[in-house]
Formats: sequence, structure tokens, C-alpha cells
Amino acid sequence: MRRVRGRSAFAIEGRGDGEDGADAGRLRFLRGLFPRGDAHDRQSVANRVRMALDALPLLLLADLIVAAGLWLLGRPALGGAGFWMIAAPLLAMLVAGGAIRLVARRGKGATAPERMHGFVALLGLVQGFGWSVWLLASATGLAPSRWALAAVAHGGLLVVTTLVFAPVPTAALALWLCLVIAATVAFGPWAVLALLVPLLAVAVVMLGGISERSYVASRRWLARAAVALKASLLLGEFEESGRGWFWETDDRGLISYISPQIAAALGLAADRLLGTPMTGLVLHEAGDGAGSGAGERTLGFHLATRLAFSEIAVRAAGDDVRWWSLSGRPAFDEYGNFLGFRGSGTDLTEMRRSEAEVKRLASYDSLTGLPNRILMRRTLDESLRDIAGRPKRAALFMLDLDRFKMVNDTLGHPVGDALLRQVAVRLQRVVQQDGQVGRLGGDEFNVVLPGIVERNRLATLASAIIQQLSQPYLIDGAHVSIGASIGIAIAPDDGATADALVRNADLALYAAKADGKGVHRFYEPEMHASAKDRRLLEMDLRGVMSESGLHLVYQPVVDAGSEAIVCFEALVRWDHPTRGAVSPSDFIPVAEEIGLIPQIGEWVLRTACLEAANWPDPVRVAVNISPIQFANPALPGIVLSALAAAQLPPHRLELEITEGVFLNDDAATDAMFARLKAIGVRFALDDFGTGYSSLGYLKKAPFNKIKIDQSFVRGAAVPGNRNAAIIRAIVALAESLEMETTAEGAETPDELALIRSLGCSHIQGYIFGRPMLSDEARARVAGSGKLAMPGLLVTRDPRVAVLRSATVRSARGVEPARIRNLSRSGAMIECAIPFRPGEAVTLDLGNGGPVDGVIRWADEDRIGVAFDEPIEADQMAPQRMVRAAG
Repeated sequence: MRRVRGRSAFAIEGRGDGEDGADAGRLRFLRGLFPRGDAHDRQSVANRVRMALDALPLLLLADLIVAAGLWLLGRPALGGAGFWMIAAPLLAMLVAGGAIRLVARRGKGATAPERMHGFVALLGLVQGFGWSVWLLASATGLAPSRWALAAVAHGGLLVVTTLVFAPVPTAALALWLCLVIAATVAFGPWAVLALLVPLLAVAVVMLGGISERSYVASRRWLARAAVALKASLLLGEFEESGRGWFWETDDRGLISYISPQIAAALGLAADRLLGTPMTGLVLHEAGDGAGSGAGERTLGFHLATRLAFSEIAVRAAGDDVRWWSLSGRPAFDEYGNFLGFRGSGTDLTEMRRSEAEVKRLASYDSLTGLPNRILMRRTLDESLRDIAGRPKRAALFMLDLDRFKMVNDTLGHPVGDALLRQVAVRLQRVVQQDGQVGRLGGDEFNVVLPGIVERNRLATLASAIIQQLSQPYLIDGAHVSIGASIGIAIAPDDGATADALVRNADLALYAAKADGKGVHRFYEPEMHASAKDRRLLEMDLRGVMSESGLHLVYQPVVDAGSEAIVCFEALVRWDHPTRGAVSPSDFIPVAEEIGLIPQIGEWVLRTACLEAANWPDPVRVAVNISPIQFANPALPGIVLSALAAAQLPPHRLELEITEGVFLNDDAATDAMFARLKAIGVRFALDDFGTGYSSLGYLKKAPFNKIKIDQSFVRGAAVPGNRNAAIIRAIVALAESLEMETTAEGAETPDELALIRSLGCSHIQGYIFGRPMLSDEARARVAGSGKLAMPGLLVTRDPRVAVLRSATVRSARGVEPARIRNLSRSGAMIECAIPFRPGEAVTLDLGNGGPVDGVIRWADEDRIGVAFDEPIEADQMAPQRMVRAAG
């Protein structure tokens, strides 16, 4: 495949000399026994010359010994002329041999084998000439009595010389030719015949070797021709496969050959490319290759300087984006003349596209297409510093989706992935050009806002994000609702480095989630202490199961008519060794985040069943089941095991399930209800009306009871409040579906009377008892089972439900608190100190001065305070109204 000026241009190395060349080689052998010029024979000649040179010191030593012996044998008769007849040839032999050895050693193989072959042949001629002189000297100068010793010396020298020159036939023939001439002169024709017999034998052997080598050379040429043909076919198939292609230029850099496939890829005929510059095939040279000199040596540079190159990445000419990898090396003829370049190329286009995709995936989230953690960190770093390294102002939002884990656990990861994609779209739509939105992983996102530090503007943007992300999502025909919490940190006030800003934005996010989720919070220095406390709480909670730190309390549920206890709801509590009583609102969210809910839920179920076995037969036990537990296929087996271990009839176990289980409103949910119903347990729909409020599942799920959330019960007795209408509607719905109703959170006689009038079948609230220990629960049901209302709970003045900061002063010290309900005669507040009924306190409302009072009741973190004197109406004005009760 080589066309130069009309002939094939891409050379296949290693072709033979052809039959004419083989014949010429044979004639050269016969004429002078000179070596051939092909590579194989050159190597053979070099090996043979090296063998002769390696043995040359032995020959020179033999020459020296023979010369010394001849002088000692003929010294009395030879005289001065005889000395020089022995010394001069010896000197010539030593000088010639030493010179050849010196050339061989100094050249270190650089001298051509043919030239060294000639030097050795010349040495053979010198050796034969000198030996001939010694023979003449021996014949004329030695006495007959000493000729026998000289003959032995000459015979030994003949053996050594023959062995040394055997690898180089030309040297051996030169040696023998001189010996024949000398023998003829010294001893006559009979000596010639004696020498010709071995000479002819040597010639026959050498000519046989020559013929054999000629035959072997011919066979070698045919083999190389077959290999060349096969290589040509393989290279043609390689070109056609598209995995690579070949090119060649002349000494001017013009294309003399190029594979037709690459010409077709450029949309041109191969003939049109012949004679055009090789550099015209490329637009841009990237210089990525290993031999490209780190991108500085371009294709044109290599072609101009005749330097070999390897894997230079270049962009091909043409409208389409195409990349090649080129390799090439200069070609020279036998005289060292530059012929041009020969090389190969491969298509890098797909590899470049793959590399671009890998780089994209390294910087962007594959699910949402948003920048990932790495790119967002780079964006944040750039937003905090300009090119000169000076600080800049920026803000960072850390965003976490509320209730996403429940969606993922109940609906499955495909739905969770689809939800994340929709969240990403909404985030980008809200933020627009104000900042960069990214996904950190899971349900965590962040927003970098360069140059925006105004708190009002940031608060408005955060509220818009929360509002948009809290709107229902439609995924696979199902409506899914989640929320979002946001933590905000501003640079440089909240951190001058990216690490500090991320850490503080995370702390603000934790604060937002702790404040009920669905809100945003700006970073405050006090949040460090809260974060540390939460980490400690998480560490303690991980070991709480093994240390038996949890226990159950039981809140009674009574019949609305008879006021008899019909059920106890099992509630989990945690008595910390140093913190005291830890509120469920504090540790349950932590347990959900660290994955302890299934373990805690199973323990609650087994413990409650064991305790219920001690109660009279009509009294049931109610246990809350989280959506995560409900989605576990092993739940029916766990329930059966708990019932069997406690020997508790299934109808005495009531599973309270929230509306969250219906996020996955599919066959799996229906199957789980069917399996649990087959066991014989009862079902109660807990916190009805506060979740997803879909009525469709009520006609499918086998609920025995609907529990009306306490948010509807509290304040329902206040004139003008709409909660009573909601309760009435829920009761009517339950009656039509033949279900019971339980009103939660009843605290006052007014609320009790209203609940009874609205038709609720069961009541649960502080008016009939707070959560109690197992011993007290046994005592309550051991008697009549009827509970008396606490005397201290009486009809109160109209109250206002508020969320308001306050301060409580007592003998224990000063503690911050939050007011939940406020009337002229008292208030319900939340405080971390476990007060006891009867303690005197002073409540600072923040407007109107302090108000003295006494603790009337206390339950965990809530206390009821009765004021010593009624307060004025202006002191009841809330700072932030939640709902009003007339």
C-alpha cells in the first residue's frame, strides 16, 4: 500500500530483494565470498566476525610463540637477515590484529559488519603472508635436525589459525592462498599437492555452505514476502474496521497517501486530499498527547523539524466537531535522505464526548441536573472571594425537605426520585437569577446567593421557597405533600470562609427543624450550644435501648356516656440520667433521623401487650404505629409474636395509624391492612384532619375508630369557634361508616359537655387523667373503672390561644417560657423546669408588669398557672396571634 509518484505510498517494512537480488547475492559469494546486504545476513556476518575477533588474541599469542621458537631453533644459522624475516612478519601480524581489535572495540558495533568482514579478510592475508615468510625462513635457515620441531610449530599454528578464521571464509581462503604460494617456492610441486587436497576440501565445504545459505536466503525472502502480503491484508482490514487509519507525506509535508475511510469521514475523495498539506486536515491542535511536549509542540512543528511524535490530539477540519489522535515518524532511505512522514491516526470523538460527560457528572447531580456538592463548594468559594482574594458578601441557604424520608420509605425510591426532580424545578423557578441552586445529596439542597445580604430580602425569598415546595405534588397519579426547612447564614458576618458559612447555615437549619419545621431561621451564635446538645442527645439515644432508659405511660380513654375506662393509649417516655424527663417531641424526631423508630416501635408494642394482659378483659391497649413500621412486611409477624408472648387476645390490641401510611395508597397498603385485620386487631385513625385529609381511603381501610385531633377540641367550646362544626362533621362521617370516635385533648367541663353534645363516643384528655405509670393504670381498672374529674379543673374565663415569650421567676431561679393559652385568671405555659403543683411563681408577660400566681397542675413541659389577681384585658394582647377564642 505505497504510492509515491504514482506508486504505493504506505511502506510495509521488511520486503526482500527479489529473485534478482538473490542471484546477485549468490554471484557475490562466488566471486569473493563477500556477505549479502540483507538484514538477516548482516546479523550473521556480524556474529561470525565477532567470533573471529574474540579468538584473535589466541592467534596472536600463537604467532608470538611460533616466532620465538623459530628464532631459538635457527638463531646460530639465521643471522641478522633471518631475524628480520621472523620479526617483521610477527610485527605486521601484531599491528594488524591489534588495529582490528581496537576498531571493533571503539566502534561498539557501529562499524558496518561488511567492513569488519573485510578487515578480518585483510588480517587473513597478512597472516598468510607472514606465515609464508616464516616457511621460507624455516626451509632455508634451519638445519635438517631441527626441521621436525619447526614442522610441529607450523602445524600447531595452522590448527589455531584455521579455528580462528573458520567463521570468516574469505580470511581462510586468503591464508591458504599465501601458504600455497610459499609452499610452491619452498618445497616444490609436491608440497603444493599436499596443500591443495585440504584446500579443495575446505572449498567444497564452504561452497556447500554458500549454496545452503543461498537456499535458506531464498526461502527467507519467500517467507518475508508472505508475511508482507498478510500484513497488507491485515492493515487493509484494520482500516476498513474504522478503529484506525494511516497517512503518509512526502518530504514537503504534502499528503502522498491517506486511508479512504478518513477521507470519506471528511466528505472528500481520497484523490482530492493527495498533494495537500497534512496540516490542512486540522483546525485546532490540543497537544494532549504523550509525545506532544505538554501541548507546546504542535503537528506543524513536528513535521517541520522532522521529529517523531505520538498521540497528538487535534481537532479535524470540517463543520462537525471531530477529534483525532495522530502519531508519526520520519522516513529515510538507505542513504539517509528524508522521504517524508508515515503515521497513523485514531478517532477520539467518542472518547472526548465520554470525557465531557464524565466531567459533567463529576460536577452535576445525575438525578436532578443541578450542580452537586463539589461544584456548589467551588461556587461558594468564588462568591466569598474576588480574583484578588478580597472578601465579598454573600448568603447561603441550607435546605432540607420535611417528611421526605417517610415518602421514600413508604412510596419507594422511584417516587422519591421523581419528587426530588420536581423539587429541583420549583427551586430553580423561585430563585431564578438571584443565585445558584444545588443538590448536596439525599433531600438536602443549598442555594448560594452572591451579593445578597439584606435580611428582609433573604427572608422573603426563603418564605417563597418554603411556600412553593410545600404545595402538593402529583406523582404517578398520587398527591404527595412535603415541606421544607431552611437555615440561612450571611458572609462575612456569620463566617468569612466556606467551611464556617456551611457549618453555621447547618446550625440554622437544625434550629428551623427544631422549631416545628416548615420555617426558616437565620444563624445566631447561641445555636452552637443547641447543636452540641442535640448531638449529645443523639449519642445518648443510640444507647437507650440497651440501657432500658425508656418506659411506657398509659393515658385512659373513657366512654363518653358511662365515663368508664375502655382503653389505655401506650405512650413512650425517656428518663435521662442527667437531663431528667426528655419530652417525646425532642427525642422522637431524633430517633426518626437516626433510624431507631422501628426498634423503639417494636419494643413499645411488646411491652404494651405484656402490660395489657394484667388488665380486665374489656380494657384494650392502643399502640401507635408509624408509617415506617407499617411499610415493613414483617409487621404482621411482629404483632403475632407480641400477642402470643403476652397471651393477649387480638381484639384487645388497637393499632393507631396516622394518615401518613396512605402516602403509598397502593396494593401493598391494602394487603398490609388485610393481613393485620386477619389477625383480629382493631384499627384507629389517629390525628384525623391534620394530615393529608383524603376521605377516599376511609371506604377501603378497615378502621374501627376515628380519633379527632386535640387541635379541634381545644377552644371548641368558645362561642364563635368553628371547631365545633368540624367535630360535628367528623362524628357524622364516622357514624355513617359505623366507626367510633375519640375526641383527644379534653381539659375542661365546657369542652366535655360540648363533646358529648356533638355525639363523640369516647373521650381522651387531662380532664379524665394524664398519662400514668403501669401500677397506677392497674389500680384504676382494678376498681370500678370509672374516673372522677379533677376538682381543680373548672370552667375558666374566656381565653386566647397565643404563642408568646415570657419569663417565669420562682425559688428555682429565672427561666424562659412560652405562653400557649392566656385568660384573665390564668395561663398554660411551656417551660423546661419540671414544676410541682402548689409552687408560687411570678410570670413576666413583657407588657404590663409581672403577675403573681401558683402552679395548679404540671405535666412534663407544660404547667397551668392560676393568677392571684385577674389581669387586665390589655395584658392579654398577644404578640403573635395563633387563633382567638372569644
